[in-house]
Amino acid sequence: MALSSPVPAPSCSPCMGESETKRQQILTGASSVFAEHGYEGASMSAIARQAGVSKGTLYNYFANKADLFAAFVEQRCREKLPVALAPVRENAPPREILTAVARAMVRLITQPDSLMLYRIIVSEAPRFPQLGAIFWENGPRVAIATLANWIREQEARGTLTTEDPVFAAEQFFALCQTRIAHLRRFNLSSGTNSTDEEKVIHAAVKVFMAAYGSK
Repeated sequence: MALSSPVPAPSCSPCMGESETKRQQILTGASSVFAEHGYEGASMSAIARQAGVSKGTLYNYFANKADLFAAFVEQRCREKLPVALAPVRENAPPREILTAVARAMVRLITQPDSLMLYRIIVSEAPRFPQLGAIFWENGPRVAIATLANWIREQEARGTLTTEDPVFAAEQFFALCQTRIAHLRRFNLSSGTNSTDEEKVIHAAVKVFMAAYGSK
């Protein structure tokens, strides 16, 4: 009886793993180049060199610089936002949850790569408006929608009262950017410390609850 031919081992998984590793390698290189040169000044050639790949390989993963920047923004938001917004899934008093969210957001928006991304968007958006749209859709819009949904849940429980949950969520995140975020975005952060952070965090919650907490 003839022996059956050996079944070749599936090759999809290793290839997929290698592809994801290479993609991450490119995104890491792109992050460094964007940070140093901004969006307009970053070339695909420089990104390929920084990532240690050929331009051909780079274009196999990303059709152009806009696609690459979008992927960079999407990845960062996907990694960071769920962690910062995780407290809204907890069963705790509103003040406690808002304090946890405020603390996470203050720390997130003042991280070096967050500051870098913000500066790129602000400086390049007039010439490349799609950058602002990419950032808004993957970052602020997601955060606002998530908090607004939580606010609606609290309204149903009678713990908060707002006329517009989305607007209330926008206000809360604006409060979280008071003083520290603005100073660091302009490299004026030498006087800020953990005490300043806690002041911003608790003041944001206090103001929000004073406006929207059920009386």
